[in-house]
Order: sequence, then structure tokens, then C-alpha cells
Amino acid sequence: MKHIIALLLENEAGALSRVVALFSARGYNIESLTVAPTEDPSLSRMTIVTTGSEEVIEQITKHLNRLIEVVKVVDLTEGNFTARELMLIKLRAVGKEREEMMRMAQIFRGHIIDVTDKTYTIELTGDSSKLDAFIEAVDRTAILETVRTGTSGIGRGERILRV
Repeated sequence: MKHIIALLLENEAGALSRVVALFSARGYNIESLTVAPTEDPSLSRMTIVTTGSEEVIEQITKHLNRLIEVVKVVDLTEGNFTARELMLIKLRAVGKEREEMMRMAQIFRGHIIDVTDKTYTIELTGDSSKLDAFIEAVDRTAILETVRTGTSGIGRGERILRV
């Protein structure tokens, strides 16, 4: 089962590599990883998407909590949460394709953020399945380049990750 683990950790050199090394040393896969400073510049928030049984996720959480730099760990999938991902996709758009690509961007509520005489670059946000559906909907030969941020998630309502 897919899990989204959010953690607060000290914003210092080497903290990210120690978290990644923990996953690597135990043979756990990271499907996506996002990290950035929080409103407190001494802390970073990391969101890790991984898969595993409840027992595996429990072990990952325990190991993460043992790392000195880690301040707090929460498995967002244990409660209500909202998750989004950002994708920038550059598509070939020549002739009749231009109108079709513009229509596809509108259907998926994307924004065309760059236009040339031969390409469109479209920005899409949503859950991973929405972004995957967009890729499936457009002609594969029209895709020139794709960049995805990975999932960022936050608990819903009063559920917060704070020290």
C-alpha cells in the first residue's frame, strides 16, 4: 500500500542524505521525495511517498524517529489529508496539434506557461492519477519533456505537523 510520510527535520547539511541512506540501507524504495524549508528557517519539511505493508511503514517510521535530525514524523495516510503534485510538460504543438493541446490543457485545468511556434509548456497540478491521466490522454509522440515535483501532502482540518 502507498503511504505518504511527512517529517520535520533540522535544516542542516547532510540531513537529507541520512534519511535517504536509511531507506537505501534497508531496501525500502522512495517513489517520490520533496523537501523545502518551513516558515521556521531552522526546520525543513520532507514528504516521502513509499509503499509497504503496515509493518514495513511502522519500521520506517521508527527508524526515522531515531535519526538525530528528525524532529517529528507523521504518516499522513493514517488520517484525512490532501496531496498534490506539480508537473511541467513540454509538448510538440504544430498545426492542428496546437488546438488539440490547448483543449487538453483546458480539460485538465492546466495552464500554458510557455509558447513557441513549435511547442507548448503546460503546468498541471493535482493528484498523481490526474497527471498520469493527462500523459495517457495526449499523443505520446508529442511529449518532448516532462518534469514532476513528487507529492506534497498536508493533513486536513486541525491535523498539523508542528513541533
